[in-house]
Amino acid sequence: MRFLSRRFSLRLRTAFAAVPGNAVKNWLARLRGSGAAPAPVALSAVRAQTLADWQAAPPLDTRRSHYRTRYVVVDVEASGLDMKRDRLIAIGAVAVVNGRIDPADSFEVILRQEEVSTSDNILIHGIGGSAQREGTEPPDALLGFLHYCGHAPLVAYHALFDQTMIERAVREHLGVRLDACWIDLAWVLPDLFRERIDAQVMLDDWLALFDIDNIQRHNAVSDALATAMLLQAAMARATARGAKTPASFVDIEKARRWMRRSG
Repeated sequence: MRFLSRRFSLRLRTAFAAVPGNAVKNWLARLRGSGAAPAPVALSAVRAQTLADWQAAPPLDTRRSHYRTRYVVVDVEASGLDMKRDRLIAIGAVAVVNGRIDPADSFEVILRQEEVSTSDNILIHGIGGSAQREGTEPPDALLGFLHYCGHAPLVAYHALFDQTMIERAVREHLGVRLDACWIDLAWVLPDLFRERIDAQVMLDDWLALFDIDNIQRHNAVSDALATAMLLQAAMARATARGAKTPASFVDIEKARRWMRRSG
């Protein structure tokens, strides 16, 4: 497993000087293949024990204050944008713990690929053929990610892609369903900052609005770090408005999705 390099950790330190309605939910279930139980996967004894330890971790309490919660902000790189056919290549994550980002509390892994992605795809994320072929075995990469996350709420911007790619990989390589609490800032931020941007826009628009630098665009950890800074802004605004918990973020997202469908 490849965690943050010392140089990238230093760059991070320098940088510091949803639940839709039934019809949509059923469509998402079909897309992720979660309508049926995952097919059994033969795991080694060590992997099976690691998975069992993660499953036995304390459950998430979504009613705790934002500032008593460990959020994990996630970003992925993939071989393309087709959520059914393309492969998960890398996962990057940054934790926001009690409102603070600690660059050391970060995670990065490249999943070993039997088939390297296209040259055009590599130009986007910068993960070359050698790195893909020499990556971490997918079961170990995913177990490392689960161990890092525990049962923390997972946060992303336009989370459907990240969520679908991770859930599909966990189902295929570990034989379990990842039933995590996902929060999509693409829905939450417009509700909290209506006076600034009252619409779903690109991640870069929000970063520009808050003057947040993205150290390395399309690097999973760098994108997760930038999104984590947006989460901090969302936490502060939400708390000032009385929405003080992860559950309140889930409620905001639900309401915003409902208004979009009703409008």
